[in-house]
Amino acid sequence: MKAVKIDFATGSVRRALFHTHPLVMLLAGAGVLLCASVAYASWQLAQQQRHRAAELGQLRQRAAEQAQRPREVAQVAIAPVQAQFVNSAIGQLNLPWRDLQDAVLAATPRQIALLALEPEPRKQLLKLTAEAKSSDDMVAYVAQLKQQELFSSVTLIRHEINEQDANRPLRFQVEAIWQAR
Repeated sequence: MKAVKIDFATGSVRRALFHTHPLVMLLAGAGVLLCASVAYASWQLAQQQRHRAAELGQLRQRAAEQAQRPREVAQVAIAPVQAQFVNSAIGQLNLPWRDLQDAVLAATPRQIALLALEPEPRKQLLKLTAEAKSSDDMVAYVAQLKQQELFSSVTLIRHEINEQDANRPLRFQVEAIWQAR
């Protein structure tokens, strides 16, 4: 037969705790500790958030103050030699290479061999060195260069026969002044 538990005493907290299983008490204590640790961590996060919000406000205020202040630009002295070098490099970069090449190639027949293109950006001058089989080809080439719209003036500077080559081509140099567009 099974034992019957008969208890006629009135209920109290003390009695309820006495009759509670120890494992339930352990779990309840762990739950209370867990809740306390979560509450403490959330309090710390709230403090950090308030602190960072205050820092952000200060940084925004400092940035606004700095934006209102006029800035002083440091004057850098550039040596004349360096300025001349920089200006010549900029002149080289700003050359109308595509237009110059298109104009020269449009005027160059098969009988002419281009050897060099040397621009002088300051004077807007293009020096061409080329070879031709005959003086007629050379004169016709100079005339074709004069017909190009890009060039305002084309001048034959010098010519000579290349004695070292077996074909004895006529080497000549032309200066063409281009117009800025």
